[in-house]
Amino acid sequence: MISLDAIDRRILERLQRDGRLSNADLAEQVGLSSSPCWRRVKALEEAGVIKGYAAQLDAKSVGLSVNVFMSVSLSTQVEKALKDFERAAAERPEVMECYLMTGDSDYLLRVVVPDLEAYERFVMDFTKIPGIAQIRSSFALRPVKQATALPLTASAR
Repeated sequence: MISLDAIDRRILERLQRDGRLSNADLAEQVGLSSSPCWRRVKALEEAGVIKGYAAQLDAKSVGLSVNVFMSVSLSTQVEKALKDFERAAAERPEVMECYLMTGDSDYLLRVVVPDLEAYERFVMDFTKIPGIAQIRSSFALRPVKQATALPLTASAR
């Protein structure tokens, strides 16, 4: 883990809020001149702290109104089965997130699709992955909180 000072944290907080900030505006907001600010941003990018920049889309506006949380249990938890499942899940564009879990299920996935029929097709195809023993689906009714910015103040303690 890279050591972040207060200025790095301010840079990251600002960029999480607005990844389109110009270097001049960012430098002004964090109290640096342009060159040192640019060098810090580049160092954060090269260290992998900043993984990239992307537009955040409204899922409904692009026709993806169904959000499903899938709990997946595998029939075996040997390393090859885990890697095969993870590779298959990563290849599916509908799978937005996939986490290896502790507890009742082996994986938790967040899947986005246009409608229930599309989810049914997804599940029918997804269950062809070898080693899946059980899938449980929970449909999100509506988002209560959706955050993309990490709480950097919590990690500073």
